[in-house]
Amino acid sequence: MEQLLFIILSVISVAAALCVIFVRNPIYSVLSLVVTFFSFAGHYILLKAQFLAIVQVIVYAGAIMVLFLFVIMLLNLNNTESQEKRSFISKAIAVVAGCLLLISLVGLLKGSVLIPTLANGVSSDDIGTVQTLGKVLFTDFVLPFEISSVLFLSAIIGAVMLGKKDLKDH
Repeated sequence: MEQLLFIILSVISVAAALCVIFVRNPIYSVLSLVVTFFSFAGHYILLKAQFLAIVQVIVYAGAIMVLFLFVIMLLNLNNTESQEKRSFISKAIAVVAGCLLLISLVGLLKGSVLIPTLANGVSSDDIGTVQTLGKVLFTDFVLPFEISSVLFLSAIIGAVMLGKKDLKDH
């Protein structure tokens, strides 16, 4: 059953990613990217990384894609007729840059050795679960967690103060 789910999610991921690349309409491309992100979240759930799946859906499929859609609609990028024809030289430069990137990635992967290690007291079945993350976050990393919460609070207060209209002006 798990292998069937993996195959279905993989087919959806690849098909949606190809739609992101080859669809002419930018809005349809962004919507295909949302489908890709949801299928990635399904892969994370199959890997027993529930927290990553939740973050994937909330941050990427939610907030970032809404931002992309607003930018596309505000800039009126929906016109496919206004696209300029690219010259042969710019296409050749893009192909050469892509090939160089691929060669460098293959060289990097061939030269690196990945050694998986686990933290003390964590089994391989517990990695990525919300319970394990919460336990580690509130025991080993409680001070950085509290410092970041104060930083976020000050950023929120600063944003509210900057965005608030002065009542004396009215």
